[in-house]
Amino acid sequence: MYADWLSGIPAFSDHPLLRWAFALTLGAALFFAIGAALRLLRARLQRPAARPLMRAVAQVLQRTSHFVLLVMAILISAEIAAAPMPWSGRNAQHLWFVVLALQLALWLDRAVDVGLEQALASRGQVNTVTATLFRFLLRTLVWIVALLAMLDNLGVNITALVASLGIGGVAVALAVQTILSDLFASISIGLDKPFEAGDFIVFGQVAGSIEHVGLKTTRIRSLGGEQIVCSNTELLKQTIQNYKRMQQRRIVFTVRVTYQTDVERAAAVPGLIRAQIERQPDTRFDRAHLARFGDNALEYEAVYYVMTADYNRYMDIQQEINLGIMRELEAADIALALPERLVHITRRGGPAAPPQPPAYQ
Repeated sequence: MYADWLSGIPAFSDHPLLRWAFALTLGAALFFAIGAALRLLRARLQRPAARPLMRAVAQVLQRTSHFVLLVMAILISAEIAAAPMPWSGRNAQHLWFVVLALQLALWLDRAVDVGLEQALASRGQVNTVTATLFRFLLRTLVWIVALLAMLDNLGVNITALVASLGIGGVAVALAVQTILSDLFASISIGLDKPFEAGDFIVFGQVAGSIEHVGLKTTRIRSLGGEQIVCSNTELLKQTIQNYKRMQQRRIVFTVRVTYQTDVERAAAVPGLIRAQIERQPDTRFDRAHLARFGDNALEYEAVYYVMTADYNRYMDIQQEINLGIMRELEAADIALALPERLVHITRRGGPAAPPQPPAYQ
């Protein structure tokens, strides 16, 4: 319709250069008009009152390519002006598909970044190496699919290409399966977060603080000061105890008093222990009982909770409890039991010696 209208003007009927001049002028106008419309749309989507999804869409639209917009504007204007093309109509369709696929890939590439940023921000702190690797894999997938779609539209037989890539991928995967296993283990650590840098963990015979989680290995600073490097795959196969995430520590300890203690004073010992535990801050008393009759002592078992994961703080509290129990037992004239052994001595070739009093060691 536009071509017929222009053909009615004598100046345009037989002058392809004039048609192209008109097409380029119209294309420039379309380019600036579309760019202005996109800027206006982004401004409306980025308003403070807009929903997070709308702001995310605005960030994706920022990846719109000016080159792609210019090519699209020229193609539209050339169609309107019926400017002579140096290629056939089918080639024009291929060009349209390539341009649209390229712009769609750019938007998806940006959408991956925006989506991962929002997803990781909602999960809190995430290992940056793992986040970067995950972003790289998704963006690579987007561009591979876009490239294959372009080649298929241009008439390239991608079946053999995909098959060869698949065979080559299997061969590479078999050759580097250990490395790939560690890479995916690193992604699992970053997403599931069984531990983070700074956490104190124990697994097997290893105890230490996490220094760095890499693509292949995790570095741990042990209590002895040396650095331990462990494969990510082997680390995830272990049962890991993460002490940094401990909210409270359950403590069980025993107090042993002699059998010379009478019943009334023996019955008062649990109360003495409880009073010493409740006197300390950051503790929660659970129980204290005469648990058993030992070989040479009355054994009291006490249980309480320290409301912090700090091991040094726990030891300070336990020390104050032990000293307090010693003071209270001494004031109540109750003796702590010591390990004892009864020794009988006999004379060779003579009568047995009279029993001796117990010897304490």
